[in-house]
Amino acid sequence: MKRVAIALAVVVALLVGGPWVYINLVREDAPDALTLPTSTIAVTPDLTTTAPMVVTTTESELADGDAAGGIEGMWVTASGSIAGYRVEEVLFGQRVTAVGRTSSVTGEIEIVGTSVTAATFSVDLASVTSDDGKRDSQFRTRIMDVLNHPAATFVLTTPITLPQSASVGGEVVARATGELTLRGATRTVVLGLTARITDGSIEIAGSTEVVFAEFGIPDPSLPGISTEDRGTLEVLLVMERS
Repeated sequence: MKRVAIALAVVVALLVGGPWVYINLVREDAPDALTLPTSTIAVTPDLTTTAPMVVTTTESELADGDAAGGIEGMWVTASGSIAGYRVEEVLFGQRVTAVGRTSSVTGEIEIVGTSVTAATFSVDLASVTSDDGKRDSQFRTRIMDVLNHPAATFVLTTPITLPQSASVGGEVVARATGELTLRGATRTVVLGLTARITDGSIEIAGSTEVVFAEFGIPDPSLPGISTEDRGTLEVLLVMERS
């Protein structure tokens, strides 16, 4: 009887201690949320920009470059664009952050004057990967059913008015209202965005919360693994002139 009790204690220790060791000592930390790369260009912000930054490149210097050439026109996704998800999990009693990402992002935006009048984006869900192959398999099959719903899409439905500082490298904070389609369901969402033009490219970082049930996404939880009922969709877009 004593041996049975000892054996049970060992099993419990492995079930509890094993995941703790893996998560806290072996498993790498989840990548940080997608944000704009550090910039050395700054201008005096207005009500839609972030906190003041030191000006290291003047507007007169920018006048000779692409940034001051205006932002009007068509822009398409370029190398460096990323999209993915961030979901909180409890793995055998240990809280972790699950992150999956892909660079298979396509799309375009149209800017007329200083307004974003149209924008469409598509993400290849079958190419999304995380640090766990088993999670990725569940994501592609049971959870997102990529065989029948291979892409996530976003279509802007309300124009975005940009401040004048956007055309000279100023960091802009905005909200993008549009229709997000996941797993065949389309809902109106609002993405919080930060953007700026740098070296002739437009960089955009954004995110929005996704409640799984609202899109008909099954509960991702499995025995021993429970997840929140929602996650974060995040993007980092690099746009170049069409």
